[in-house]
Amino acid sequence: MLYLGSHVSLKAPDYFLGSIKEALSYGANACMIYTGPPSNTRRVDISKMKVQEAKSLMEESGMKMENIIVHAPYIINLANSMNPDTAKFGAEFLAQELKRVSYLGASYLVLHPGSHVKAGAEVGLQWIIDGLNEVLDQDDSNVCIALETMAGKGSECGRNFEELAIIKAGVHQSNRIGFCMDTCHIHDAGYDLTNFDSVLDEFDRILGLDSLKVLHINDSKNPIGAHKDRHENLGKGYIGFDILAQIVHHPRLDNITKILETPYIDGKAPYKEEIEQLRAIKP
Repeated sequence: MLYLGSHVSLKAPDYFLGSIKEALSYGANACMIYTGPPSNTRRVDISKMKVQEAKSLMEESGMKMENIIVHAPYIINLANSMNPDTAKFGAEFLAQELKRVSYLGASYLVLHPGSHVKAGAEVGLQWIIDGLNEVLDQDDSNVCIALETMAGKGSECGRNFEELAIIKAGVHQSNRIGFCMDTCHIHDAGYDLTNFDSVLDEFDRILGLDSLKVLHINDSKNPIGAHKDRHENLGKGYIGFDILAQIVHHPRLDNITKILETPYIDGKAPYKEEIEQLRAIKP
């Protein structure tokens, strides 16, 4: 079954109900939301989110809760040993986010691992491990944190599968750690998507394919290995539509939720058209 959707908004007055309506308007059977603005701490009380109304609409339309993905805000940086207050704030906010995700009934929270801010990858990875342990050891939900593959921009941690494996190995509740593969990010990190079966084999060997929970489907504005992280619309970038369609329809990824994060075009979301294009491909 192809579970395909996009990032959608969550805003007043309908909040989560509005998110589901937007996803359905794109012909999607999955979607990804933030529980509030991704770059600040402003959050509406979860009781105002119209969760039950959203779930009723999902039941009518056949959309499943396991295909609703939540993305953590970018302000969380557990790796920042250079400013421990920032890392401490990140852990505290992540703990709150897990409670919001659990209330919504979603299963996965996608998280950027963090930036070591020139302290070095080894230090940054250990701080991420410590932060995740601090949060998960006190959290009683079943929400899985899906660490996202990163492009290696600046001092990002998680720029390759090996770094992500180090994080998972250090987390006490490693069963609560999964992964989100972003096609733009791994292309920009240097993985050759023209030989995607080999990339999947490498992922499986290092992280385990059963730990892959979410796919972000994006083209890239930059050539392979650029370490830039600039998303492009499907078929407009260096990865190309055919390769992305092959990934979306790959039989080893059949039941994994796939989310588009491509840029708006002239102020308009391109998701309806891009979802139609991908669904039109016959595997």
